[in-house]
Amino acid sequence: MASANTPDYNKVLYAPLAEIDPEVQNIVDKEIWRQFTGLELIASENLTSRATMEANGSILTNKYSEGLPSARYYGGNEYIDELEVLCRKRALEAFNLDPAKWGVNVQPYSGSTANFAALTALIQPNDRLMGLGLPDGGHLTHGYYTAKKKMTASSIYFQSFPYAITPDTNLVDYDGLAAQAKIFKPRLIICGASAYPRDWDYARLKAIAEKEGAWLMADIAHTSGLIAAQELNNPFEYCDVVSTTTHKTLRGPRAGMIFFKKDTEATKDLEKRVNDAVFPACQGGPHNNTIAAVATALRQVSDPTWRSYAKQVISNARTLASTLMEHGYKLQTGGTDNHLILWDLRPLGLTGSKVEKVCDLMGITINKNAVSGDSSAQVPGGIRLGTAAVTSRDMKEEDIKAIANFLHRAIQVSLVLQKEAGNKLLKDFVRVATTEQEGKVGHGQVKQLRREVREFAMKWPLPGVDVWNLKEPAGFMEHL
Repeated sequence: MASANTPDYNKVLYAPLAEIDPEVQNIVDKEIWRQFTGLELIASENLTSRATMEANGSILTNKYSEGLPSARYYGGNEYIDELEVLCRKRALEAFNLDPAKWGVNVQPYSGSTANFAALTALIQPNDRLMGLGLPDGGHLTHGYYTAKKKMTASSIYFQSFPYAITPDTNLVDYDGLAAQAKIFKPRLIICGASAYPRDWDYARLKAIAEKEGAWLMADIAHTSGLIAAQELNNPFEYCDVVSTTTHKTLRGPRAGMIFFKKDTEATKDLEKRVNDAVFPACQGGPHNNTIAAVATALRQVSDPTWRSYAKQVISNARTLASTLMEHGYKLQTGGTDNHLILWDLRPLGLTGSKVEKVCDLMGITINKNAVSGDSSAQVPGGIRLGTAAVTSRDMKEEDIKAIANFLHRAIQVSLVLQKEAGNKLLKDFVRVATTEQEGKVGHGQVKQLRREVREFAMKWPLPGVDVWNLKEPAGFMEHL
């Protein structure tokens, strides 16, 4: 509370958000309502805990702390040091790592900055790296480029060459990777993906990397929570460096971490190289409030109940996959080992862009995604779905079947809308989806689906929110 002597220019520091900035508060309230009344199926999103949000919104945001614990460039960091040491300890514990063999840097602002810092630590400019190609499920930060443009820093500053999945199974082509690496001679091989539904053969990857004298790095951003639960293969047994985000299946705030091996002759200097790459090479002072939130999330990962959550995420994903295939739909790899599925819409004559838009109007959040063989990331032939967030809202297999039915109906109405649009242009598709027109039924079907999705979604809790006393905020738009 402000004191009686607080000057006018400082009184703003003590007022709550709703009082000092009702416009921003209204936007927050609308986003809460959107999440509560909809279904989150984007594979790279999850719903973090109330405790994590409290830590992320704490007074720790005030402190500047460039450097590492006990080696800061600013004073007053005794408690920040305690926090970062605790976060490191919990990170190693969450993945059952021996601190004599592994270290971790918890300062990266995101997965992308973590990846570039890891590349900066491991290889030199113009050195060669290989990562899974983006159209086959890889990530932008693994060296993506097109015929006309180097798209990300990992391809701008390094020479990159993608490996692929096989055209028949859509699984990683390890034989092809081995043959390509023999010719390309990479200094670094990256494994991990953003849209690959299957597990990885880390032992095979390690054998390829060792044969060519390359570092092996795993980017487990999508699957880290499932790996921590020991529900997927363990990259730490084979990799030199492991990077991850903290907000996907790990269910924390938006941030990144870099784990590095340090117990062999080849990796003895990785700790210094990684730490120097994070700061000062790639970023400035750490976000201490976020590190606190990461620490809180990691404590939850180490709880015995975490494995039950991870198992349910995978079971829900497999249920979603099997239910969609029962409807006759084609999924890349024919199923999943993890939290996501990749749905190939090309046999239906639909694009991921159109189905994403219809689902948005229904209140189901998904993302368009390239499938193997696509030539355009902007108009891809598939969509990516994930079950981490709906599992965080307590949904189980029978509930996932209901969601699969919503998605099936979304496809059917998308076909109707495309026919009513009279062409395949997205703008005309959106127009008929959002506008009532005489003699056309697609718009009405979308509205009906939105009502049903909203009724279904509002039955479930939303972490960190008192949904039972929640009211629709002013200005919330259904877009229909």
